Amino acid sequence: MFDLLTSAEQIEELARVTRYPRIRERLVPALAGRLINDLRAVAVVVDDLPTLAVCVDPYDNYLLAMASAGAADFLVTGDKRDLLGLNLYQGTKIVTVREFLALNKRLP
Repeated sequence: MFDLLTSAEQIEELARVTRYPRIRERLVPALAGRLINDLRAVAVVVDDLPTLAVCVDPYDNYLLAMASAGAADFLVTGDKRDLLGLNLYQGTKIVTVREFLALNKRLP
């Protein structure tokens, strides 16, 4: 069992990205809106994120801040270039979706 963490910053990014034409081809706006609303309903929203300057990509720093502020065990990402290269940040293991699923299959 795990808690899904999110933040206002991540929800804003998701809302922005779902408006990209290439995403809208696969995800209609109504479904994107429902996805965002469902995320708000099921996730723990982490507030008051610390300001960080850790990542090469400054737009990824809020993800590390969210993991840190929420005391996350894992940060699940597909960002091979920046986040996955860190491997670990303040006790949060940074993993791919595949790694996370494999880890959770082994948990009791």
